[in-house]
Amino acid sequence: MVNTDTFVPEAIEEIETEVGDENAVIALSGGVDSSVAAALAYEAIGDRLTPVYVDTGLMRKGETDQIRETFSYMDSLRVVDAKDRFLEALSGVTDPEEKRSVIGEQFIREFEREAKDADADFLVQGTIYPDRIESEGGIKSHHNVGGLPDVVDFDGIVEPVRDLYKDEVREVARELDLDELVAERMPFPGPGLAVRVIGEVTDEKLEVARESCHVVEEELEEYEPWQALAAVIGKATGVKGDNRVHGWVVAVRSVESRDGMTARAQEIDWETLQRIQSRITGENDNVSRVVYDVTHKPPATIEYE
Repeated sequence: MVNTDTFVPEAIEEIETEVGDENAVIALSGGVDSSVAAALAYEAIGDRLTPVYVDTGLMRKGETDQIRETFSYMDSLRVVDAKDRFLEALSGVTDPEEKRSVIGEQFIREFEREAKDADADFLVQGTIYPDRIESEGGIKSHHNVGGLPDVVDFDGIVEPVRDLYKDEVREVARELDLDELVAERMPFPGPGLAVRVIGEVTDEKLEVARESCHVVEEELEEYEPWQALAAVIGKATGVKGDNRVHGWVVAVRSVESRDGMTARAQEIDWETLQRIQSRITGENDNVSRVVYDVTHKPPATIEYE
């Protein structure tokens, strides 16, 4: 377990040393990893840090408003509406690794543009140790590790929590007195809902995934899962009213874990599962059925792509 008493001042000093007298942008997503990285960088270089939140259109329900509220104390916060650019770049892309690569490239290009406006030469990221292990081991590319393009227009990329596991990052968040909503928030993938949509990413599938994830997080809060989510995995025949429909299949997943490297599917009672499926199918006219994923990690990963 990380010793926060020593880690925090050492991380701040490291950022000060790496960035020097230059400016930096921080890739802010609202998750605990990037939030901790942002808080450390803000302590280190103050107003020379420009926090940038890119609204990719792949985010959780209400995410953008939450970001504006949580990080309002950072006067230089920028919110970038990039939904159209991301969806255009993802159009026709179905391969999971290509998706991550496309998203990684688009992320960097957005930050390069913002960095130029902020006269910043450094990019700060919330990459953590499992991200590096999974990318280096070929399990999957992370948009902020293996998904990065070969040419990046920054003097340096600073990753202050790169050697920490998720539970250790939460410890640092508590040490920094970050909002509990941030410190205890469930993990959310860097590529966002794109990896909770099998196949091509479309507005329709994203909206189903977004609303379904919201339902799952609400209904499973009492189970205190390490991560809970919903994914759009295909289509199947169903019945809505008196009509036969060919609607989306939503898979619900809830796992227990310590660091995300391994995970066990949670045992959820039948009444709760029925309530989840009733809400998802009732609130989404184009969803025909809901299934529950009982697979551990390994052999599965936590996310679907």
